[in-house]
Amino acid sequence: MEADISSQAVGLASSADFSLMNLFIRADIIVKSVIVILIVCSVYSWAIIIEKIRLFKKINISSEEFEEKFWRSKSAETFYNNLSVNVEDPMALLFRESMQGLLKSKSKTNLAEKMGGILEVGIEKQMSKIEKGFTFLATVGSTAPFIGLFGTVWGIMNSFQSIAISRNTSLAIVAPGIAEALFATALGLLAAIPAVVAYNRFNNDSKKYFQKLESFSKRFLSII
Repeated sequence: MEADISSQAVGLASSADFSLMNLFIRADIIVKSVIVILIVCSVYSWAIIIEKIRLFKKINISSEEFEEKFWRSKSAETFYNNLSVNVEDPMALLFRESMQGLLKSKSKTNLAEKMGGILEVGIEKQMSKIEKGFTFLATVGSTAPFIGLFGTVWGIMNSFQSIAISRNTSLAIVAPGIAEALFATALGLLAAIPAVVAYNRFNNDSKKYFQKLESFSKRFLSII
């Protein structure tokens, strides 16, 4: 009996190929769909992560340069007239849009209240651009492990079905389904962990930048 088990294990180790590609090929349509979904989510998450890292690095530098130039200028209107048309910095865009609203305003009554509203809307507009993609990262971080778990459960069910049909409990029957199941779980975690870490990091960076925009808007409003 022990010799039979040993020979089965040796045969399995020599003949079975448990590479990632072969695990995917052997999987049924449900497990394949789970694997494809998780891979797509992971790739898109990393694309967002790389884009946001570059974005925050860029806007932190450009906003500091803008503030330095703004507070050294003689007047807000002069600085506005000399502002580049192709400016991309969120703080610069906030200033330009608020100045446009100020210059278009015919009535000077309740000017501070009007400008406060314009600046508030402008901040929300710029932050919505910055935070684009955050929802996807949060969704992947919270759902990917469960999608992988679904693939795991399905793979284990296939293993039990194979045992029932063949009436054979050898490793050669059980192992492929278990391997597919564990592969789905690993992919779920691989997609979720970077997404959660990145979301928390970017959410914190977003709050800091929001405070920076708010501080600038209050100081700008005080000089009008």
